[in-house]
Amino acid sequence: MINFSEERLNRLKSAFFGKRVAIVGDMMLDGYVMGGAKRISPEAPVPVVDVEDEFYRFGGAANCANNILHLNGVPLALGIIGEDRAGEIFLNLLKEEKIEGIGLISDPNRHTTLKTRIIAGSQHVVRFDRENKEEITSETEERLLAVLRSNIDSIDAVILQDYNKGVLTASLIGQIIALCKEKNKLVTVDPKFNNFFLYKGVTVFKPNRKEAGDILGFGLKTTDDVLRAGEILLEKLEAENILLTLGEDGIAVFNRGNAPRMMPTKARKVADVSGAGDTVISTLTIALAAGANIYEACYIANYAAGIVCEEVGIVPVNINTLFDTIIEGLR
Repeated sequence: MINFSEERLNRLKSAFFGKRVAIVGDMMLDGYVMGGAKRISPEAPVPVVDVEDEFYRFGGAANCANNILHLNGVPLALGIIGEDRAGEIFLNLLKEEKIEGIGLISDPNRHTTLKTRIIAGSQHVVRFDRENKEEITSETEERLLAVLRSNIDSIDAVILQDYNKGVLTASLIGQIIALCKEKNKLVTVDPKFNNFFLYKGVTVFKPNRKEAGDILGFGLKTTDDVLRAGEILLEKLEAENILLTLGEDGIAVFNRGNAPRMMPTKARKVADVSGAGDTVISTLTIALAAGANIYEACYIANYAAGIVCEEVGIVPVNINTLFDTIIEGLR
């Protein structure tokens, strides 16, 4: 249990303001096609969706940037989009949200990653994806690094958000971590399977239950499994902190010199888990940048994940809602 006072929470909330966080990784666009389905198609045994609404939201690393923005931070998004309609929509969303996009590179040879969900009533019927997974070129790597290098002195933290879509190559990962160490900057990681063990020596490494189980070759079904996984990852990755997100079972935190800590989920009702991992890494990172210790940061991030899981679709967490909810839980 974290012993928070309202005074401490309010100090941290104030310290979130203006924190500059660079997010490097796979920028995505999430599309939603909403409508009702009252009949089955005569052409195939599938529902016919009468479209009532269609909209787009940030996904992947872009969702991290949006979360940082809504937590009163200043995000710097570094990644790749295509020169296509989805890319145009993405850039328009950036302008609407006033997110700095100088680290975005448009590549005519790639698609903007677009995940489109068809939702009939409250039922998610199907999702179709358009994306590239090939690794970016060395020239593109250097362009991204140049932006990061030119801004690193004004940045408080860097998030590496990896969805295995080709942006975070082995070379880029190593150079970013080395730069952050040289400049004494926080660096947090939300990994996927590829390049998993290349993220060595970071401030926080945050896989989820499935990702950790897949890479280690055993399921994280029991508390003993979770504890074993955390200790293995702490040793292999030489990270300052390992954070395992466990869905409905909350979060497990590991670091050297302290016993592992388990934190139960703060979700009151779960409507949709989409984007919860993005919210956790974003909230955790800006909290650390604001001066929270790892346990305080995890506690705040756990609440943030609980809030966004109560909403349908990928939505950012609002700083006032977040801290009001935490304070309400203390009373």
